[in-house]
Amino acid sequence: MKIEVNSIQAQRIDQFLVSRLPELSRSRIQSLLKSGDILLNGIKAKAKQSVSSGDEIQVVIPEPETSKAQPQEIPLEVLYEDADIIVVNKAHGMVVHPAAGNADGTLVNALLFHCKGELAGIGGVERPGIVHRLDKDTSGCLVAAKNDVAHQSLCEQFASRTNEKRYLTVVQSKPNQHESKIFTNIGRHPVNRLKMAVVNPGSGKSAMTDYQVLYSAENGTSLILCHLHTGRTHQIRVHMVHIGTPILGDPIYAKPARQPVQPGRLMLHAWQLVITHPKTGERMNFEAPIPDEYNPWAQNMEGGQSCSLT
Repeated sequence: MKIEVNSIQAQRIDQFLVSRLPELSRSRIQSLLKSGDILLNGIKAKAKQSVSSGDEIQVVIPEPETSKAQPQEIPLEVLYEDADIIVVNKAHGMVVHPAAGNADGTLVNALLFHCKGELAGIGGVERPGIVHRLDKDTSGCLVAAKNDVAHQSLCEQFASRTNEKRYLTVVQSKPNQHESKIFTNIGRHPVNRLKMAVVNPGSGKSAMTDYQVLYSAENGTSLILCHLHTGRTHQIRVHMVHIGTPILGDPIYAKPARQPVQPGRLMLHAWQLVITHPKTGERMNFEAPIPDEYNPWAQNMEGGQSCSLT
C-alpha cells in the first residue's frame, strides 16, 4: 500500500504509521521496518527517520507463513474458550513456543492440536495465536488468539497495559515492607547475558511491580501477591532479588539448594488475568487454580485458596 504524507510537521515514521494504520500494532510496524518492508521515497526506512509533507511511504505486508510448529496431542487445562480466544492454565515446565532446544512439546504444539489449527497467524510469525508468554518454569493464566482480529486487540491491550496481571510467588525471606511499589529500569545483565538486572535510569526499560505480603511462615519464607504494571522479561524474578527476597526454586536468580525450602519448582504462578474480550468488549477475569506446592503458604492466607484480591 502507498501512503502520501500531506500537511504535517516533521514526525518519526513509526509514530506516523501507528496513527495512520490502526489495524497494525506498534510492534508489527517496528517489525516491518526492521525487515525492510517499509520504504520512504523508494528507500528502506528506519524507525527514527522523519517524514514530512510530500513524502511517499510504501508498506508491504508479507503473506503469512505456515507455522513450522506441528499439532501434538498434549494435555491442556483450559480455563475458558470461545470462537475468538482460549485461556489456559500453563503447566510448570512447559515452554510456550518452539525455539532452539525445544522444537516440540510446547504450548503452541498443544494449542494447534486442541484448536485444530484455528489460531491467529498475523505477520507470518512462528508463534500462532501467542500474544504474551510465561517463562518455562512459570505456571498459570495465558491467553491465545484464535483469529487475527482477536490477536490485534489483545496485542494492543498488552502494549497499552489495559489488561491486569497478578502473580503469586513464594520468596525465601520476608520483605522489609508489608506492601510497596517497586519501580526500576530492567535491562540485560552486564556480565551474564542470560540474566536480566536492575539497571541505571536511562538504560533498559521501565518496570513497575506492586507487591503485598499475604503470609509469612516461621522460617521466614513469604507468600507474596504481585501486580504487574509492565511486562518486562523476568520482571518479578528481578524485582524480588532487588528487594532482597529471591523466589524459591529460582535456578537463575537464586541458589535453590541453599534456600530454607526446596519445593522442586520455581514458585511463580500467573494467578489472575483480566482482559477485555476482543469481540464483545466484556471485561473478563480469569483465575488459574493455585498449585499444590503453594499449600503450606496459601492455606494460611486470609480466606485460604479462595482469596481473590482485585
